[in-house]
Amino acid sequence: MNRDSLLLCVALVLSVVAAILDLQRHRIPNWLTYPGIVLGFVLRGVLFGWKGLLGALAGCLLAGGIIFVFYAVRAMGAGDVKLLAAIGALVGPREAGGVLLATAIFGGVLAVIYALYRGRLVGTLKNVGSVLRFHASAGLHAHPEINLDNAAALRMPYGLAIALGTLYMFTSVWWR
Repeated sequence: MNRDSLLLCVALVLSVVAAILDLQRHRIPNWLTYPGIVLGFVLRGVLFGWKGLLGALAGCLLAGGIIFVFYAVRAMGAGDVKLLAAIGALVGPREAGGVLLATAIFGGVLAVIYALYRGRLVGTLKNVGSVLRFHASAGLHAHPEINLDNAAALRMPYGLAIALGTLYMFTSVWWR
């Protein structure tokens, strides 16, 4: 197993534990994410030296920073942001981009399945349109009604999408 596969394996274990906790408790705890971020810096530093530390920083900022935008508009929880920052720190910027893309695709598919299962697909699609129109005119501000603070909003445990995105990236690197 090469170093990149090893780091992706650690990221996969982290994301699977987070997904299980997110499915059970609808939270990804700090006791998992913060040590994951530190572990990413330590492992990349040990395996790749100073370049590894810079890669951990770049991956952490890339993955965490992109998802932070969704947190800022109250569309995603802080645990998701910290989990992706930890995964980015572990895998570095190149694989972090792949994890983000795969996570977004799996997240979209899971959202449709989740909305269908809850019998709220039409309402969810209307809400997506409303949110897009709102952000097109108001910019990056939380929608006044459709956000995580609304108790009636449909909440999907996104940790599962993150784990699937990480699994996809792990398998694609493993089979190179």
